[in-house]
Amino acid sequence: MTDLNSRHWALLAALSDGLPQHVSQLARVVGMKPQQLNGFWQQMPGHIRGLLRQHDGQWRLVRPLAVFAEESLQQMAGKQGFRAQLKHECSSSNDEIMVLARQSADLAHKALCVAHFQTKGRGRQGRSWVNRQGECLMFSLGWAFDKPQYELGSLALVVALACRRAFADIGLNVNIKWPNDLVVANDKLAGILIETARVENKTVAVIGIGINFVLPKEVENATSVQALFQTASKQGVSVKTLLNTVLAQLDALLNEYAQNGFASCIGEYNAANRDTGRPVLLLQEGCVVHEGVVKGVDAQGALRLLTDNGEKTIVSGEISLRPDNRPAQPAAAKPERFLLLDGGNSQLKWAWVENGTFSEVGRAPYRDLTQLGEEWLQFADDDDVKIVGCAVCGSVKKAMVEEQLTRPVEWLSSMPQALGIRNHYRRPEEHGSDRWFNALGSRRFTQNACVVVSCGTAVTTDALTEDNHYLGGTIMPGFHLMKEAMALKTANLNRPIGKVYPFPTTTPNAIASGMMDAVCGALMMMHGRLKDKTGGGKPVDIIITGGGAARVVQALPESFVHDNQVKIVDNLVIHGLLHWIAHRNGQ
Repeated sequence: MTDLNSRHWALLAALSDGLPQHVSQLARVVGMKPQQLNGFWQQMPGHIRGLLRQHDGQWRLVRPLAVFAEESLQQMAGKQGFRAQLKHECSSSNDEIMVLARQSADLAHKALCVAHFQTKGRGRQGRSWVNRQGECLMFSLGWAFDKPQYELGSLALVVALACRRAFADIGLNVNIKWPNDLVVANDKLAGILIETARVENKTVAVIGIGINFVLPKEVENATSVQALFQTASKQGVSVKTLLNTVLAQLDALLNEYAQNGFASCIGEYNAANRDTGRPVLLLQEGCVVHEGVVKGVDAQGALRLLTDNGEKTIVSGEISLRPDNRPAQPAAAKPERFLLLDGGNSQLKWAWVENGTFSEVGRAPYRDLTQLGEEWLQFADDDDVKIVGCAVCGSVKKAMVEEQLTRPVEWLSSMPQALGIRNHYRRPEEHGSDRWFNALGSRRFTQNACVVVSCGTAVTTDALTEDNHYLGGTIMPGFHLMKEAMALKTANLNRPIGKVYPFPTTTPNAIASGMMDAVCGALMMMHGRLKDKTGGGKPVDIIITGGGAARVVQALPESFVHDNQVKIVDNLVIHGLLHWIAHRNGQ
């Protein structure tokens, strides 16, 4: 449930395009005095409250929101023949249109419901659709067909294709993951849910669409309209423009589909399908039930899958599709195998690599490395496993590692240059190799300028420009060292660590909050400096790794996370070692 009332939504709608608005005009919109607006704004949810910027009587938001004013929504939709209603809060927009569908097919046809917040939003296979106010464009529309339900199996694919056309119209290149998810690489941008009802000898399709307008927090493998525009360094669009474009393409393609079916769309859909010609896995309840190469879709929208036993036709049902990223093994080629080592201050991490792909990473404290020795005996069954690592743990701990292995370790240090990245550290031999390989690893996740943060025994923040200059960075104590120093050097601060709060009112919470503010402050200071150096409004991403990474991202200001790409990457040093090896071997 949301505590926002109609006046809150009216204020958000007035500011939703991100353009400056004078407080006197905003006051008239919500029916109060200008001096009352500041207090009123404090009632907004936290993820919205921090977006406000004020200057010379002007208010603006640092990013647009997916919020509408009802009158302008109805006018815009009406020009394309849709009858729109706006719901600030409802169970789901699909439910609202389904109520109309059960009354009359004509009543539901081209009825549109836009929802600001859904209490029971859902996607395919009963999954929930996660959203916060203003982050997601959520709407449903009704469309009446003179066809039975069984002839509409390809409808979801047509809707996905219409959405893809709309994204292309606004300058975004998006693919489709069969049957109807809109994706960029492996990140989901939009989802579609279609429900049907048989009414008056017609089939009413209730088409629900959810589009991530801004990047949803705490949702893995997601992207958003605003993030894609930012990454491409393009001017973004308002949510009104986005919806108008989607409705136009839906209207055109659904009319064509009602007349001619899916046959004319097959070629375009196959070209848009992310996985056409690629190996995939099809899962049911988490178990692989089919695997093969995608050949396209048929006239009913079913997936054509070439398997070892011939071609199979797969209907959607409860099947989930995943790319088959397992390394392909040439029949005659012997696999190239590595053991990669990350020797941190307090523990060792390692990963077994075969043909450029590593499995789950193992880890152990230096006091007990028997697991490493046991895995070596188990997996190193030939003479071809090469051991490569970097270490900041010192010679004694490196020797303890080597005792568990029967083959020499190629310990790598920081380098003046590698992978096209120039190291500006004055004395590279003094530069922590973990920091260097974190920087190399970051290039597997972004090509933009970026701040690379590692949260371990020490916290490091390093700057890498978009043209591959490693500028250096900062080192500060990690959370444990900060706590230990206060416990040893102060009389009254040997306390259990509390929780992070904006204004802590207990000593344990004050300690936890102070430590987190120090780390977040260091990250944001480095980001600001690199942003200034990069200039031109170009993006500066944040790549963060280490055991405390998730906590740090959670503690960052909402506006900072929304304005910047922040990626949590486990085992970044391992990624850096793997990247370096692949480059050395010419892969």
